[in-house]
Amino acid sequence: MPPPPLPGKKRRIGVMTSGGDAPGMNGAVRAVVRMSLAKGCEAYGIYEGYEGLVQGGSLIKQMKWEDVRGYLSEGGTLIGTARCKAFMERPGRLQAAKNMVMAGIDALVICGGDGSLTGADTFRREWPGLLKELVEKKELTSDQVAPFKHLNIVGLVGSIDNDMSSTDATIGCYSSLGRICESVDYIDATAFSHQRAFVIEVMGRHCGWLALMAGVSTGADFVFIPEKPPSENWEAEMCGIISRHRKMGKRKTIVIVAEGAHDLSLNKVTPTKVKDLLSNQLHLDTRITTLGHVQRGGGACAYDRMLSTLQGVEAVEAVLDATPDTPTPVICVIENKIVRQPLIKAVEDTHAVAKAIEAKDFARAMHLRDAEFAEYHSAYMTTTATDQPEMKLPKEKQMRIAIIHVGAPAGGMNSATRAAVAYCLTRGHTPLALHNGFPGLCRHHDDQPVGSVREMSWLDVEGWVSKGGSEIGTNRGLPSEDMPKTAWCFEKYRIDALFIIGGFEAFTAVSELRKARPDYPAFRIPIALLPATISNNVPGTEYSVGSDTCLNALVSYCDAIKQSASASRRRVFVVETQGGKSGYIATIAGLSIGALAVYTPEEGINIKTLARDIEHLRVSFAKDQGQSRAGKLILRNEHASETYTTEVIANMIREEAKGRFESRFAIPGHVQQGGTPSPMDRVRAVRLAVKCITFLEAFAGQSKEEMMADPMSMSVIGIKGASVVFGGMERVEKEETDWKDRRPKDESWLRLKKIVDTLSGRPKPDDCCETCGKTK
Repeated sequence: MPPPPLPGKKRRIGVMTSGGDAPGMNGAVRAVVRMSLAKGCEAYGIYEGYEGLVQGGSLIKQMKWEDVRGYLSEGGTLIGTARCKAFMERPGRLQAAKNMVMAGIDALVICGGDGSLTGADTFRREWPGLLKELVEKKELTSDQVAPFKHLNIVGLVGSIDNDMSSTDATIGCYSSLGRICESVDYIDATAFSHQRAFVIEVMGRHCGWLALMAGVSTGADFVFIPEKPPSENWEAEMCGIISRHRKMGKRKTIVIVAEGAHDLSLNKVTPTKVKDLLSNQLHLDTRITTLGHVQRGGGACAYDRMLSTLQGVEAVEAVLDATPDTPTPVICVIENKIVRQPLIKAVEDTHAVAKAIEAKDFARAMHLRDAEFAEYHSAYMTTTATDQPEMKLPKEKQMRIAIIHVGAPAGGMNSATRAAVAYCLTRGHTPLALHNGFPGLCRHHDDQPVGSVREMSWLDVEGWVSKGGSEIGTNRGLPSEDMPKTAWCFEKYRIDALFIIGGFEAFTAVSELRKARPDYPAFRIPIALLPATISNNVPGTEYSVGSDTCLNALVSYCDAIKQSASASRRRVFVVETQGGKSGYIATIAGLSIGALAVYTPEEGINIKTLARDIEHLRVSFAKDQGQSRAGKLILRNEHASETYTTEVIANMIREEAKGRFESRFAIPGHVQQGGTPSPMDRVRAVRLAVKCITFLEAFAGQSKEEMMADPMSMSVIGIKGASVVFGGMERVEKEETDWKDRRPKDESWLRLKKIVDTLSGRPKPDDCCETCGKTK
């Protein structure tokens, strides 16, 4: 007999992974299981994908809280995935329906590709008929199926190819891109040494996202993707671009080919064909590297852990919100916002891309991909080859655009600078690098033999895309240290527009220049700020370049620490994170590693909080009973409390543990600034930098009076929710800035703190005794 339905809106929720594995799938499973339990529901793991649904028995297993411990850091899918021909036929789906009813499961969360999700929607559509047939065949009774008349299904897209329409990113795609970029970065070094060319094949049978983003992230010379084949005369075009790059002094050549690449006539473009062209026509020493399944392997990057966790949580909410009439949703992300989209439309749009390619309607294929995809392609095309006469602006529209870094270094600063310089040259502008920030400009602008104000060529910046830190130097100094000299330098070097890359110091610098405009006409020019800081604390945006690199470095560090904590069974580490007075890094890292608690400046720390968390540790370690993956982490932002330092908290835990478990503290420090920028920081830096220069050049020809009157002439670019926006500095300063704590007034990520606590099982303050911290 199937178990009776749970009371009220509570459900028995099954979770399964299907199709090709993708890093981050385990994070989704963990989130679905723990969120289900936190909501008072029951959770079931369906092992081996649809095969487990059809076979039933031990492949459908009730999941408890501790069953998914340690899942976040593991690659692949720990509950398995398998191809299942039986489910593709109605008898297989009939057996699957029976197994679900017998287990009492009335909702299903499926993480997989478009094929898996299409199968899921078919299953839901057929569900009433399947139950009716089971009753008619006397395999189940009417009473048994009565509580299961409606099946709710929610889709999560797990795919390294990022080939699903309606979402900007699929679970696993950025981890896979990271593998590719790491491999290309390694190949880059040997290619440079020997002046070689490398043709690199990446996955993507019907979708060129991996190839395109790898091209943007690594500064590849040429990219082949299925949605946008090269011109009819692509052989000569490619050889021409690479030949010009070599003549300019470039020592290496990288060509990236998606496995589904073809020409305009749908003839396959193979790595071998490209290699032969480069070897025979350009006489380059050329090698082929096929990355293969390396792209699938390893643990998930910080972004995929966060994405899979947030989407898993949203999937459970969608199940509980669903009515019998609710269309099957798929959980997506648009820019920085988690959204629900109709699954069938997403699948139809995805299939429409393949049909458009087959029909040679490549414009439609590009249109059906999200807008971000087309923007990245455009950014790549305008920054990879600067000699494009058709894109040059008329002389009167060409500007002298200065580029400056302000504040601490952040991963992606160089990628943004390279893109800005390349785009400037393509459009006919003159890019000027102001070395070492505003102090460098004022003190060293006329040094001999080389001053701090330098015109940039394409070859100067060509190799910067994968470099960390700041190649032109960055400085925390502000223009107010010598405003008259700053203005004099702007006039001396005829600066028509300014592109600033940096964190809160850069934001402050733009604010100072804005306020100085009435007294200094030199500042009556368009100025764009691209937020770049590991702290992600710049008003006007929810994302700063460099924060993803920081999170990856911190997550890797915490994984190693957690392994040590687990090896010694009963140990908790208190890890101190950077981030200034913004708890963003601590919170998102906590979400990505499964931290037991996160302490942020926004919430602060008090003795009652510590008492609750120490009691929670006691209970948690008591339940472990020798289980593996038993190490625990607490993250504390460096400014969470002046009194309760990282070391003090670790010592308090050790004292209160009374020998039942151990406590240590760890401070990764500047390791968090990262080395090589993450692929996300690279590609977003390129896209946002191109947008900033496009924004600046729109002011060409305007008078200084017009600039003064236009509040948008000084703006910060930002990602807000599902949009990329420019915010006028005066408004952002007044309405969105907490000047005292150097962060935005409204920090969108604060709501995620509750999710961190829920998924770690951290007790709520109202549920605990104020004195001892024990649960009431």
